[in-house]
Amino acid sequence: MDKRALSYKEAGVDIDAANQSVDMIKKWVGMANRPEVLTDIGSFGGLFALDMGKYKEPVLVSGTDGVGTKLKIAQMTGISDTVGIDLVAMCVNDILVHGAEPLFFLDYIAVGKLKPDHIEDLVKGVSQGCVEAGCALIGGETAEMPGLYAEDEYDLAGFAVGVVERSRIIDGSKIKDKDIIIALPSSGLHSNGYSLVRKVMEKAGMSLDDEPQGLGKPLGKELLTPTRIYVKTVLSLLEQVEVKGMAHITGGGLIENLQRILPSGLGALIEEEKIPVPAIFNLLQDLGGIPQGEMYRTFNMGIGFVLVLAPENCPQALKHLQDRGEKPIIIGSISAGETGVVIK
Repeated sequence: MDKRALSYKEAGVDIDAANQSVDMIKKWVGMANRPEVLTDIGSFGGLFALDMGKYKEPVLVSGTDGVGTKLKIAQMTGISDTVGIDLVAMCVNDILVHGAEPLFFLDYIAVGKLKPDHIEDLVKGVSQGCVEAGCALIGGETAEMPGLYAEDEYDLAGFAVGVVERSRIIDGSKIKDKDIIIALPSSGLHSNGYSLVRKVMEKAGMSLDDEPQGLGKPLGKELLTPTRIYVKTVLSLLEQVEVKGMAHITGGGLIENLQRILPSGLGALIEEEKIPVPAIFNLLQDLGGIPQGEMYRTFNMGIGFVLVLAPENCPQALKHLQDRGEKPIIIGSISAGETGVVIK
């Protein structure tokens, strides 16, 4: 029997590396701040003083998500400074759907082996995402789990909290027949469908270093394009016009996510020809022989966020979005004669 004294480090958990990581990420956490934050990194909890003078009836809106198997692409390429943006985007875009302004964000990073430079890259991306969303990175947790994850494997989870005035909550209940659907383009795949993406790559014998015709960049770089964060643009729009419903187009695509906000008795008619489908989707469909219906159920197909407005408010909304650098597209309308979301 080996009676040699053991340490936590010999078991695979390096506390010194964890402490070094905390020191390295402090500058990135500091960049994603708000005046309401009362604590520095390292506290047991993050304290946030909600400005009650801004609201009559504030309602907190929370959301949590991960990045999914897009992380496998990041691990295969060794590029880890963009998936943190995805993590923030998946959470803040969800709470934005209700008209909420994101206030603060927390991350959870689980690794097989803690490498301070790697943790810094991940948190750098989270910080950038929080800056884009206008929220504070108020805290987080890093866990080294040898035996549960391989040395170069890791997982991410995020949690966002926002606030909206009770009278301004957006839930789709005001949507009516003949309302208009405006779409905001995605930056690509965002963070959904990557298990199918990897299956297509395996079937086609493709490498992440390949540069398929029409893509204009290596496949790995395209697949790691971060999810767009729509917060600042949409919140500014809500100050200008009434928006009746919004949907973040994630897993389930346009079909399932738009359906989630439709009142009973109403459907949505989407004009497929109006959707600007990026080259990556056509490439995956061709290589994988994926049916069109499956594409629209799995991927966003170039649409990252949709808004539903009354017809008379559309001109002002379109102009406002265009003035802020967006490329909004009217892709369809609400119909009492349809059931669910129909793409024609």
